[in-house]
Amino acid sequence: MPDGALAMPAAALAAAVLDRLLGEPRRFHPLIGFGNLAGRVEKLLNRRNLPAGLLAWTLVVLPFVALAFALRPFAPFAIDVALLYFALGSRSLAEHAEAVARPLREGRLDEARQRVGWMVSRDTAQLNESGVAKAGMESVLENGNDAIFGALFWFALLGGPGALLFRLANTLDAMWGYRTERFNLFGRPAARLDDALNWLPARLTALTYALLGQTRQAVQCWRTQAGNWESPNAGPVMSAGAGSLGVRLGGAAIYHGQEEIRPPLGCGPAPVAADLDRAIALIRHSQWLWLAVLFVIGFLHA
Repeated sequence: MPDGALAMPAAALAAAVLDRLLGEPRRFHPLIGFGNLAGRVEKLLNRRNLPAGLLAWTLVVLPFVALAFALRPFAPFAIDVALLYFALGSRSLAEHAEAVARPLREGRLDEARQRVGWMVSRDTAQLNESGVAKAGMESVLENGNDAIFGALFWFALLGGPGALLFRLANTLDAMWGYRTERFNLFGRPAARLDDALNWLPARLTALTYALLGQTRQAVQCWRTQAGNWESPNAGPVMSAGAGSLGVRLGGAAIYHGQEEIRPPLGCGPAPVAADLDRAIALIRHSQWLWLAVLFVIGFLHA
């Protein structure tokens, strides 16, 4: 078991290897139980004109994070590995993307549409090959930050409890952070807290994407396009990723039967199935770069 300054990067590497080998738990995933708890708390506290979203977020997130901090001194390496493994979703993200790319490469467009529909919230029934590839790439690039790099960032700052904090906050944003009649007031704190926790990791993710591809083009797309995107964190990540890979994302998409014209992201031709494989490779290379940086920092401290 590593000691001192190298303990944290070694724990990060161990968690990444576990995620690579095992993926997310197929049964009894902790997030399922957490989601059930969050659902019950939301039903109890989400009342009209009662701004209880922050209270609900506090009740379902902070006790678990406090417990992680309390237990960590007893077995810091093991707890850090376990919590970061729980927070990472690199293999799951790659599997979902490959499940879209494979039928798309083989001409099974209906299956590809169905698979990408599991990754995105837009309507996918009428998408052509390019539309499926575009939806898949947007999801992969954005979720690279949510499923990997945000967790690694907060792990580097606070250890396993930091990774846990990020993963739970990100999960509540996915559950409550909608501008609907039900969640617009109640879910706003969850959305804002997720934005805050993601602000710096998203920009480091965008920088990593840029460094590992067409750097100048990625930075230019980031600088000129990110501000046009509704999400303050998805904009930098996706514009830099699309620019790095040399494809154009954004444009028309159908949500709940209504067409939305979204700002362009990236530069180049519309993506095809092979570009999904390139996006997966970009995510994987970015993760190894982050782990290498953690080790360099550890060696410098040592």
